[in-house]
Amino acid sequence: MGNPKAFITIPRKEAGYRPVLERVTDFEEVEQALSQEERKVQASRCMDCGIPFCHWACPLGNRMPEWQDMIYKGKWKEGVEILHETNNFPDFTGRVCPAPCEKSCVLALHEAPVTIRENEASVTEIAFLEGMIKARPPRHRTGKKVAVVGSGPAGLAIAQQLNRKGHAVTVFEKDKSPGGLLRYGIPNFKLDKKVIDRRLRQLEEEGIVFRTSTEIGKDISGAEVMSRFDAVCLAVGAGKPRDISPTGRELEGIYFAMDFLSQQNQLILGEPLTHTGKISARDKHVLVIGGGDTGSDCVGTSIRQGAAKVTQIEILPKPPVGKNSSTPWPHSYPNVLKTSSSHDEGCERRWLLNTIEFKGENGTVKEAVVEEINWQKAENGRLTMVGTGKTETIRADIVFLALGFVHPIHEGLLDELGVVYDVRGNVAVDRESRSSVANVFATGDAVMGASLVVKAIASGRKVAECVHQMLTEEKD
Repeated sequence: MGNPKAFITIPRKEAGYRPVLERVTDFEEVEQALSQEERKVQASRCMDCGIPFCHWACPLGNRMPEWQDMIYKGKWKEGVEILHETNNFPDFTGRVCPAPCEKSCVLALHEAPVTIRENEASVTEIAFLEGMIKARPPRHRTGKKVAVVGSGPAGLAIAQQLNRKGHAVTVFEKDKSPGGLLRYGIPNFKLDKKVIDRRLRQLEEEGIVFRTSTEIGKDISGAEVMSRFDAVCLAVGAGKPRDISPTGRELEGIYFAMDFLSQQNQLILGEPLTHTGKISARDKHVLVIGGGDTGSDCVGTSIRQGAAKVTQIEILPKPPVGKNSSTPWPHSYPNVLKTSSSHDEGCERRWLLNTIEFKGENGTVKEAVVEEINWQKAENGRLTMVGTGKTETIRADIVFLALGFVHPIHEGLLDELGVVYDVRGNVAVDRESRSSVANVFATGDAVMGASLVVKAIASGRKVAECVHQMLTEEKD
């Protein structure tokens, strides 16, 4: 720890975003970067606490104090190497992670935690620019073959970990390009796809084979996959969107958020559109139902497409600003108001509204009727939604449902492989992440439901160890 008083003398400084009037005209990343010297100064604020809650809160167990110290000392290579010991893709998490590490930082008590997420992105960028990150193919091959189904963050993590153990890994992806949620779900203004592509080049140089536009059960049978590979790892995500059923739900112009977001990414990539018909917010009054990150992404994308107005509604109460006594540090992720870069670009946000009806003209949605609600605690302690009877009509030329996801989109895959899934629709696994079928494992959102990119990577790394142990035992 080079500067034990920096957290007292140096204030938190964020890189900030590009000017609003500039960034809404394109889909380039909105976040700016500090200089290397400024980044070193920010890293010096890490106190190297006796109990590093940041390390405890990180699903990957990243050792923040160690690599912060390396950044402070200008040892970028050592810093990124420490990061890579626990995180395969800090360039992804450095951009899209909600940073539970920062929420648990001791300095968060004063609402000025170390800029861990930004530091993570910066040290990785410097490492790539200066050629510090290179392919690490295994020296020896074990003769074992592994199929990974799905190329999102969990699939890529398990593929890299198993490949580096010497196993031959083939990744099957039903879409045209690898990346899963990273490529098709997260807007470019948060994660430029060039960031994904350079990692994919590294993985290919390490020996991983990618078979895109290949769907198990359609382009290749489950029986063939099972016969050709010693282990199969399911990393298919949790892409089944949650729906609602107000009167008028069948009207045209009401879309799931991911259909909208993935299509915009396909347009930028120049790929064929998987959704029938172009979904455009241009010159329309947009209603986004759902107040989370996916809803925020719909807001930013609608604004860039030229929406006339964007309204985002949420069924839950408006969180407090700054601190929330009901989610105390460091045990709980703070439930506080989150204002994203997209919200700053122009959006009306409303809370405690439940959609009860859609109205339309000529079969196309034009309005949404919403009711103000309250949440009351029932005798069993659970919160119950109670309508107030007060309704309101919101103009809605187009509606995006950003209500989260319920389980994997099976599309016959699990039945094709004979894999059992639980009542929630997620793949059922034991403690070693094995499914009901021998040598078939599952990881990421397919098991735990929709979650964070950082948790998916952590899950992939964990399951890779289980698969490696099984393959090693078979070899012995």
